[in-house]
Amino acid sequence: MQPWAQKLADERKKNGEIDDPEGKCLPGGVPRISPYPMKIVQTPELVVMLFEGNVHSYRQFFLDGRGHDKTLDPSFMGDSVAHWEGDTLVVDTVNFNDRTWLSSGSAAPHTDKLHVIERYRRPDLGHIEVEITLEDPGALTKPHTFKRLHTLDQGWEIHEYVCNDLVLDLTRK
Repeated sequence: MQPWAQKLADERKKNGEIDDPEGKCLPGGVPRISPYPMKIVQTPELVVMLFEGNVHSYRQFFLDGRGHDKTLDPSFMGDSVAHWEGDTLVVDTVNFNDRTWLSSGSAAPHTDKLHVIERYRRPDLGHIEVEITLEDPGALTKPHTFKRLHTLDQGWEIHEYVCNDLVLDLTRK
């Protein structure tokens, strides 16, 4: 991380990550992942990821050959376009706002220059492996690549989850 980003991450960790946007019921962003399940729905021209946790967020990966939509306002999940390279789905995402953290635990910030490339592949029926590369010349000194492995739970469907960061009003009936 660039010095300013490391300093901010250290401050966030020192204060117990009290300002974590996800703790205030805002979308987690990309590549951050929640501990809750997700569902992937695939069509020939679109892949949709539905997330159970937080605010029932979703992501869309357009497979119809379009480029990034330059008219969109920056968003929590960005603008994703995708294509297949053999058995690997390559997702290119840009146009993020700077209101999410890259992960909890590290409390790492990013800027609106964040560019994420994800490479999804299924090594077998029960797993999806994702290689993620982050580029952000505003917050990182060089690209950062890491991997995640997701495991299929055949007996689970995503459920309703209500995120509420407000104090309960017990006088309401």
